[in-house]
Amino acid sequence: MIRVMLADDQALVRAGFRVLLETEDGFEVCGEAADGAQALALAREHRPDVVVMDIRMPGVDGLTATREITGDPDLAAVKVLVLTTFDVDEYVFQALRAGASGFLLKDTDPVELLRALRVVASGEALLAPTVTRRLISEFVGRPENRRIDTAAVRQVTDREREVLALVAGGLSNDDLAAQLVISPATARTHVSRILTKLGARDRAQLVVLAYESGLVTPRGSR
Repeated sequence: MIRVMLADDQALVRAGFRVLLETEDGFEVCGEAADGAQALALAREHRPDVVVMDIRMPGVDGLTATREITGDPDLAAVKVLVLTTFDVDEYVFQALRAGASGFLLKDTDPVELLRALRVVASGEALLAPTVTRRLISEFVGRPENRRIDTAAVRQVTDREREVLALVAGGLSNDDLAAQLVISPATARTHVSRILTKLGARDRAQLVVLAYESGLVTPRGSR
């Protein structure tokens, strides 16, 4: 059972999500929050598997709440899936840097939302394909924002750099295995080692670090 908490300032939106989740096997809604402060309090109270977090909310916004949740060691098992109507690059960067495990738009099909929740709850990270493309194009225009950790870069092998480029392109472990003609277990091992070397929380943060460190360039990710 995946326990989900909903954080959105619109009661109608929360109600729609609740109906969707409660009519689907394997999901349970364990709380609803109308702002970021309430979301943080309820996350600490209920310890959900995933928080579906809106960005723009009154008072404490969703980005701040996400940062507080992912930065709390007691909530290390709680994942955040940011869901918003605002398809704006800066929100993507802020959400991922805040520790979100995924970012989807509210016009996502219900089936895709359910899949995203399952992916994030399992410990993976998920980005909408349009979001991944925007990340790539945005880093082309903002090279000055890259923070290069030379010590971490030196630890990454050529094979791991190849894997990282595919991860940055939005490929799953199964996709990696098929692309590189290796087993899914080997793909998971490569990704795990890269996460450790770069100190990334999950695959979503790994995408950001891949470009910020200069380990992956937009050209190399295709």
